[in-house]
Amino acid sequence: MIGIGDNGADGLLSPYIDWIHECDVLVGGERHLQFFPEFTGEKKVIKGGLSALTADLQQETRNTVILVSGDPLFYGLGSVLAKKLPLEIYPYTSSVQLAFSKMQDSWQDAYIVSLHGRSIKGFAQRIDGRKKIAILTDQINSPQAIATYLKKFGMTEYDAFVAENLQGEDERCRFFNLDEMEQSSFFPLNVVILRQRVAVERASLGIPDDRFIQRKPDKGLITKKEIRTLCIQELELKENSIVWDIGTCTGSVAIEAAKIAREGAVYAIEKNEGDLENCLENQLKHRTDFTAVLGKAPEGLDEFPDPHAIFIGGNGGNMELLLQSCLSRLQPNGRLVMNIATIENLAEAMQHLKNLGCEVSVLQAQISKSKPILHLTRFEPLNPIFIVTAKKGKN
Repeated sequence: MIGIGDNGADGLLSPYIDWIHECDVLVGGERHLQFFPEFTGEKKVIKGGLSALTADLQQETRNTVILVSGDPLFYGLGSVLAKKLPLEIYPYTSSVQLAFSKMQDSWQDAYIVSLHGRSIKGFAQRIDGRKKIAILTDQINSPQAIATYLKKFGMTEYDAFVAENLQGEDERCRFFNLDEMEQSSFFPLNVVILRQRVAVERASLGIPDDRFIQRKPDKGLITKKEIRTLCIQELELKENSIVWDIGTCTGSVAIEAAKIAREGAVYAIEKNEGDLENCLENQLKHRTDFTAVLGKAPEGLDEFPDPHAIFIGGNGGNMELLLQSCLSRLQPNGRLVMNIATIENLAEAMQHLKNLGCEVSVLQAQISKSKPILHLTRFEPLNPIFIVTAKKGKN
């Protein structure tokens, strides 16, 4: 397998060119094969799914060369085919390396992400606070679409560099602010580099309650910062966790979770339409982009992937069915955390969770916060809460 650039044979070492001309079968995309019109052996075009091509190559006994763009082990076919074929891999310079060389900036400190053939969902929390980002694009997730997305989440601290048709005849490299990038046109083959113009730090765990948009005038339907922090701790989230937030309301727990599980995904459900609207607005305000839907759980949970962690802020009056549904989908060793305000609901939850074979622990949180009174200070208590944590076994 040989990596190749848009300059075709001109960018290859002479031994590589000899191997190409001497092989019996030349495999590659249509663009790659056109670089070698004089090749007299059999040509196979990489098109569509890889399963048929892989099966064909596994049966191939002739001398074969596979051409792949750039570095085959950088978002390329190399890592896929190397698991199934006895490959020798010879990389070319990757598109990201070329883009940074044109930008004349270092790239060892860059966060690299591919939106090529992938959803942009979750992109906001993945890049929030990062100083330098390289993005592989496609026709849907184009430079214009990326600019629009960033502006939607208020991420205007970034300027952009777009490198198009690198090493090709129509190579073009330009700097933009987001407004300019949104209004410009680009060739389909491009790499986008974002660089912070001014430093913007990410929020730490425990976002103050008053920074969330809430119901007016009847505020209060939010998991308070102190309780929220304890619940997040109990969930034991990893960077790639899949998280459910049931009864998300303002989205405060889901937002905190998304900032931790930034390489994973968060799915939230809320039965109140007004609260869901607040949750969606809070996502934009706090630079998190997760799936939040209108519904009363367990209805709607079938559309979510199996989670590593579940937070239940409200059960809607059907606790047994909800817990059964959640635990049937929770991945092995996953954790379910729920907030309960009354001893009756606590007793019911404990019984259901034990019947479902969970290891259960309870934290009773009774927290008071200082509040000034004239020139003195008193303590004002928050409502006491039971934080119930259930751990699912391996089976």
